[in-house]
Amino acid sequence: MAKITLYSKDPCPYCVAAKKFFEARQIAFEEIDLTGDFDAMDKIKTETGWRSFPIILINQKLIGGFTDLKALADKGELDALLAGS
Repeated sequence: MAKITLYSKDPCPYCVAAKKFFEARQIAFEEIDLTGDFDAMDKIKTETGWRSFPIILINQKLIGGFTDLKALADKGELDALLAGS
């Protein structure tokens, strides 16, 4: 199974939506909550080039945020990513 990393902060309704998305599908993920850690936020934004939260990685590949995750699922492409294809 793929390794999913979700960088989040609070408040962030899209972070909550992404966590609920994974939990509803019983997909394991690692959450890294960066609330209040502005240096870590800047670092992950620089590393990924993504400017908003959540920042979702599957097998260390940037997927994007919640709307990008949902779009992959809606197009039927998420399962292949999770299977490592």
